[in-house]
Amino acid sequence: MVSGLNLCEIMIKIANLNERTSKGLLLPIFRRTVLISSLFSFGILSLPVFGLPRASSSAIGESPKEVIDQVWQIVYRDYLDSSGKYNVNDWKKLRSKLLSIQYVGTTESYEAIRGMLESLNDPYTRFLDPKEFQEMKIDTSGELTGVGIQLSQDKSTKNLIVVTPIEGTPAFKAGIKPKDIIVSIDGVSTKDMSVEEAVRMIRGKEGSKVNLGLERDERLLEVLITRARIEINTVDSQINKVSGGMEIGYIRLKQFNANASKEMRNTINKLESKGVDGYILDLRFNPGGLLESSIDIARQWINKGTIVSTKTRDGIRDVRKANGKALTFLPVVVLVNKSSASASEILSGAIQDNQRGLLVGEQTYGKGLVQSVRPLSDGSGLTVTVAKYLTPNGTDIHRNGIKPDVLAIMSKQDLEKLTPIDFGTRRDSQYLIAESQLFKLLRKSSMKTSYNYSNFNNINQFIAIDQI
Repeated sequence: MVSGLNLCEIMIKIANLNERTSKGLLLPIFRRTVLISSLFSFGILSLPVFGLPRASSSAIGESPKEVIDQVWQIVYRDYLDSSGKYNVNDWKKLRSKLLSIQYVGTTESYEAIRGMLESLNDPYTRFLDPKEFQEMKIDTSGELTGVGIQLSQDKSTKNLIVVTPIEGTPAFKAGIKPKDIIVSIDGVSTKDMSVEEAVRMIRGKEGSKVNLGLERDERLLEVLITRARIEINTVDSQINKVSGGMEIGYIRLKQFNANASKEMRNTINKLESKGVDGYILDLRFNPGGLLESSIDIARQWINKGTIVSTKTRDGIRDVRKANGKALTFLPVVVLVNKSSASASEILSGAIQDNQRGLLVGEQTYGKGLVQSVRPLSDGSGLTVTVAKYLTPNGTDIHRNGIKPDVLAIMSKQDLEKLTPIDFGTRRDSQYLIAESQLFKLLRKSSMKTSYNYSNFNNINQFIAIDQI
């Protein structure tokens, strides 16, 4: 039997890593893998899953070794190195060493996999055990079975705070309120519990019950809630009136899950039918999500032009373009900030580079890598970096982000005061700047019926020769 610490020491030796990387290799042994929705959003989960090559050695017939070799093979075949830490010869040596070890159960083999991936120095190439992999599929599917609350954790007290109950869900009907503190779940104290652990305990089978202990206004309450199937709504919208009687369609997109494209389509069509004069599309705090979702949503705003191109380690470019089926040609201002990442940057970069609208806010996160999700033989999974994406103008935004056309920085004090219900209101200072920029566009156009749409639909030609 190989203990976790001895296993880690063996891996440090065989990986032939420098001192800094070797120390990093120890981390997976003592650090529980954290899995929340933003994990998937910072990766773009849409590339095809290919069949794995047959195992070439009888040494990997055992299940733990089979999963180790599956992970190794995926990285060997498809991994795009963005850190410069990956060396194919060292990777080959690492395989033979890992498969020579006898593992007692999945705990040790999972530790070995996490240590192996840690050597890549790529935070987006991650191993997910079966429970974590199932959580990932739930978070990206657009629906879940639970009670319908959004949770956060207070940075100072570490309390689990209800951000808001989702309207119409069991939590909403049971009287759960924003700012309620969850102190226990089925009698288990939430002290030192992470949001991810709480989410796993609160979710469960449809029709089953969960007992939440709450603290509200210094009073302790217990609420018994029956779990139900819940559709995760990713789009909020409203119509805001501005000077001169003009009406702005405000749309907030919170993530790019499987339902996001449909929700955006319905929202745009509804606001168009209401006769709005222009749009503010809010991508702040949107960590991203599914690649296909971002492309389809971009096509709803952009009638012609390139949306995004992806490039693998072999240099193959997949160019995705608009399809001439935009749902609106009205002017749009896009709100972004430091937490607008991945798929959010694809959409905002496409709008900016095609001159379809203005970007207002702060420089975006800078996540330009594409992850593919791969299921493994024992029900676990892997997200692996396989490509990078470029904006229509050929900009590689990884680690750099996208610069807004109009800088609008929200102070730390204002940010702390801002609640979800304040987005897109007079209490939202960044929104007010976006509104003023849209108002300028509307004044230039004088009347929306005479608006010059062509200025916002220029076809970018830089990559046409590489189209495949």
